[in-house]
Amino acid sequence: MNQAYLYDAVRTPFGKFGGALAGVRPDDLAAEVVKAEVARAPGLDPERIDEVIFGNANGAGEENRNVARMATLLAGLPTSIPGTTVNRLCGSSLDAAIIGSRQINAGEGDLVLIGGVESMSRAPWVLPKTEKPYPAGNMTLASTTLGWRLVNKKMPQEWTVSLGEATEQLRERHGISRERQDEFAAASHRLADAAWNEGKYDSMVVQVPGTDLNRDESIRPTSTAEVLAGLKTVFRPVADGPEGGTVTAGNASPLNDGASAAWLGSEAAAGLLGTEPLARIAGRGASALEPQFFGFAPVEAANQAVKRAGISWSDVAAVELNEAFAAQSLACIDNWDIDPAIVNAWGGAVAIGHPLGASGIRILGTLARRLQESGERWGVAAICIGVGQGLAVVLENVNSTKN
Repeated sequence: MNQAYLYDAVRTPFGKFGGALAGVRPDDLAAEVVKAEVARAPGLDPERIDEVIFGNANGAGEENRNVARMATLLAGLPTSIPGTTVNRLCGSSLDAAIIGSRQINAGEGDLVLIGGVESMSRAPWVLPKTEKPYPAGNMTLASTTLGWRLVNKKMPQEWTVSLGEATEQLRERHGISRERQDEFAAASHRLADAAWNEGKYDSMVVQVPGTDLNRDESIRPTSTAEVLAGLKTVFRPVADGPEGGTVTAGNASPLNDGASAAWLGSEAAAGLLGTEPLARIAGRGASALEPQFFGFAPVEAANQAVKRAGISWSDVAAVELNEAFAAQSLACIDNWDIDPAIVNAWGGAVAIGHPLGASGIRILGTLARRLQESGERWGVAAICIGVGQGLAVVLENVNSTKN
């Protein structure tokens, strides 16, 4: 079996909902990171790209359903390069990485461009088609920005609660306090701001032409647990006892716009790209559970990936866990029984943002760069997914200076 390697990863800065990137179509965002990756391999003959695989959670608007193909064409790459778009909601681009790595393992290609994109600002409202023409009643537009829409009435109601209410139920089950959530969220902002100030993201982030956004727009360096404690809860009222609300806009990831891309390849891809690999895709995992407990699904996915990589959690030196909510992140970290300091050391999605389709490659690329900087050998990227799923990938630093 051929080995699959991660050679490079880039992303745009992540913009706020309605912010600096709101005027940019998602297919254009995707095209920009495609062009950026090609530019970072100046000796590449684009005809040698075997496939383009992008993740996208919406697909209902300007993505034109198959944004991978659209981005390839908009980026000016040869029309002979096939492209496919993956939708596993929040895990879409990490799924693109998993699919691309399997293609390389199977010998079906030497070079695959993977990525993901989401414009939550530009996600359209949709109107369901009527069962008969000229209905007498009113019709309601549904937002495609986030969460369940046009829900099938056969679905049990406990499955279709909002993501925030689901997180309240999860933190009740695992005893996660409001104080811990706010402390975790404040740390996310502090670490992300420090990482930017220290230049850790300089080689990973490319500016979108026509915009003036140079770093992630949602980061609030002045956030503290005390400040966040003053925010109102969103999904439940505050009340004494375990049933009171704890989830706020401050301890949850925001709505964002952004894109990411990466090169995956076999050993032969080093000659095609003119660069050496950063890491090997060493293990993969997917899991599922009851939809309302989606935030806990990364636990088993990561356990699978670690086992399939032939290592144990004691070998893992770095974890990138997408922070959909502080509460679900804490539940996962507590279950893995790892040092919290190795998780999201350069900040996480509570601060950086979570443009759904782009987040998987963001955490994978960040993980590779963290391992490169530290010299550590093993790392895990994991993400929770709405409707009760989780994905994880284990990376092995091919240039590790440590066991």
